[in-house]
Parts: sequence; structure tokens; C-alpha cells
Amino acid sequence: MLERDVRLVLVGERSGHVKAPSAGGTEAARWFLRHLQALPLLLLIGGAALDYYTPPRFSAEAFYTAAPMSAAALLSLRATILSGIGAIAADFALLVHFGFIGDASGWSELTTVATVSAFAVVVNRLMHYRNVRLESAREVALAVQRAVLPHPPTSIGPLRIAVRYQSAAKEAQIGGDLYGVQDTPYGVRCLVGDVRGKGMGAVKAVDVALGVFREAAEEEPTLAGIAARLEKGLVREASRRAGLERTEGFVTGVLAEIPPSGDELRLFNRGHPPPLVLRPTGEVRSVEPSVPALPLCLSELGPGDGVTDTVPFPPGSCLLLYTDGLTEAKDRSGAFYDPVAALTGHVFPGPDDLLDTLLAGVGHHTGGRITDDMALLAIARGGRSAKT
Repeated sequence: MLERDVRLVLVGERSGHVKAPSAGGTEAARWFLRHLQALPLLLLIGGAALDYYTPPRFSAEAFYTAAPMSAAALLSLRATILSGIGAIAADFALLVHFGFIGDASGWSELTTVATVSAFAVVVNRLMHYRNVRLESAREVALAVQRAVLPHPPTSIGPLRIAVRYQSAAKEAQIGGDLYGVQDTPYGVRCLVGDVRGKGMGAVKAVDVALGVFREAAEEEPTLAGIAARLEKGLVREASRRAGLERTEGFVTGVLAEIPPSGDELRLFNRGHPPPLVLRPTGEVRSVEPSVPALPLCLSELGPGDGVTDTVPFPPGSCLLLYTDGLTEAKDRSGAFYDPVAALTGHVFPGPDDLLDTLLAGVGHHTGGRITDDMALLAIARGGRSAKT
């Protein structure tokens, strides 16, 4: 059972109804939960008052049974037991007051309240053990996340680096989005990609892609060579899958290289959203590939393996790589988030500020309803910068 929970925590469901609350939504939820914890007491008081001030034949049994059951879901074991005792005591007192304690109907009502109160204690314990198991699964998932997607160094030479991984599901720690940064003899190389699908198969593909990237980045003199190694490794990994994951699985990805000189940026795109280059003037350029290429694992479907594009990367510039969870984030009207429009005119002190602002902007645009994971990688070259 723990393995199943780990899978749920690792991957989550990428469905449209899954919500990732924004900061404002989280505060509202906490406020609501705090006040909701008073519900069992309100049910007891309201039930007793209703029972006392209504005709004798009217029963508030529903209120007495609802109080311990709500306490089981919201409060501790002790509070659940006290709520059950309170419900039994209130019902008994009102039955005595109206003279029904000797009737069969009165004893039947009191027995029902006592039975539900006892069952509420069982429910409270079951929920507690489930939460303990889920917390254990989260800890395992966090360890897997750190192993598969370790944080890159915050700086390499004059380059400053920041990453963010935003999950669509609250429980999710890692899905099919990936990133990697490697300091190599050819310069700083990085990869951002997105594995089609979900489940443990996607996590395995992420692990394979990053393992191949780390090795190939040190050995291959060109980005095209790294992409070829990634293609080979991912095709081999996909051959071990079954069903549609074997025949229709693919990975979009973009490779970037900042040579030791640092004056230019090389990009190799395999069906991935175009990187953004932020200039120190506030200009934002979307770098579309000069020759479009199919995603990794699909090269046999068409000619052309892509080309390496080179763009200027002067001091003060920042490279932003991201997965399609960013550009496919929608507001209530269905409009997609546009990072180019959102970032144009702003120059950020560093990559962390850029990513924090970006995530805040996406949260505001969607109202906190994130429907797909986002992997974000920003690399800023040291130089003149200004705050927004």
C-alpha cells in the first residue's frame, strides 16, 4: 500500500479539476478550517436548543449524531470522544426532561447516538493512520525528488542559477517535467524537458534522460550530439514499456549551452516551448528554432533532427527555460498566460526574483487553478541589472 501512495505522491493526476491553491487561497482555507473546527460544538448546542424549545415529539437526533462524526473528521481523538460523550449526555438529559427515557423510542434514539459516537472514534483512528501513511509516502517522494531532480548550484562563474518545480496537485512532488544543469569543458550546459504521460513510467523516463544528459554533456562536443544520445537512451527505455507508452511515448526538450566566453547562447530545441532571453533593457525575446524538429523518440516519423541556434547573451541577460505548464496556464475565460507580455519591460535583480515573480503572475492569472506541472530554470549572466 505504501508503494501505491508513493506513486500518487510522486506523480499526481494531471486533470483539469486538480487545483494548486495560491497564497491567498491557502490563507482563506486555513481561516475556514479554523472556524470549521467549532462545528461539533455548534451542532451540540444547536441540537440541544432545538430539542428543548420544540414540541416534545420533535427529536434532534440528527444533530447529536452529526457532532461526533464531524469531530472525527476535523479534530483529535480526545475531542472526538468528548464530542460523543457530550452528544450522549445532551440527548439523555432531554429525554429525561420530556419523560421519554423509559420509552422504547427513547432508548432506541439514545442507542443510536451512542453507536454513532463509538463509530466516530473508529473513523477518527482510521483517518489518523491514513494521514500517517500518506506523510510517510510524502517523505519517500521528497527523497526521490531530491535524488532525481537535485538542485543545481546557485552560481557557476559569472552565471547565477535558479530553478522552481510547481506541481499541479498538492500531493505531487515530481512528475514528467525535468531540468538539469552541468558545468562542462564546453561551457555550462542545461536541459529542460517534459515527458509525455504520467505514472512511474514518466518518472523512469525522467531519470534516464537526466542520467544520459549528465554523461553526454561532459563528452559530446555539440548539443546535437547530446540530443542524439538522449534519443538513443530514451528509445531504449521506451522499449521496456507496454501499451501506448511504448509506441506513443515521447519527450520534448531544449538544450542550452553558454560557452566559457559567455557572449553567446546556443540552443537546440526538440519540440519544446521556445526559450526566452531577457535583455538588460527589459526586452524579452522568444527564441523559436530556425528549423523545427520533432520531440525526442519521434525522429523516425520525419526528417530533420534540428539545428543549433546561436543568439547573443550579453552581460545582464537572463535565459528562461520552462515547460508547457507555464504557457498553457489559463484564466477563467480560457486565455493562456503569456510570459513574454508579462515580463517585457522588467529587469530583475537575479534569477530567483524572476522565477518568484513569474510564479506569482501565473497564480494571479489562473486564480490558483494550476492544471499542469511547471519546471522553470533561469540563468542570469552577471552584469548591469535594475529592479522592476
